[in-house]
Amino acid sequence: MADVPFMRPPVLDDTFHVGEIVEAYCDHEKGDQRIKGWLKGTVVQIDMKLIAVQFLTNVYLTDGWMIPDHILWYPMHSPQMRKKPAGGSK
Repeated sequence: MADVPFMRPPVLDDTFHVGEIVEAYCDHEKGDQRIKGWLKGTVVQIDMKLIAVQFLTNVYLTDGWMIPDHILWYPMHSPQMRKKPAGGSK
């Protein structure tokens, strides 16, 4: 494959991996209430710009719609997604 010219080399940041447990800031259910906060999920797909995280509980879009497959997509470097802290109880 021919080299592609670019001004800066692309940042190949593989901070997340499929199957990894992460925490994402989203609208979700806790008990019988709907709250906004950090929720544990699993990375199920990664592409060049987005990361798909699947949750075990109902999650919602910001406009209130429930996501039937429990999967939310986040930009690669979103401040609303982080690695699960080691030894965390969430």
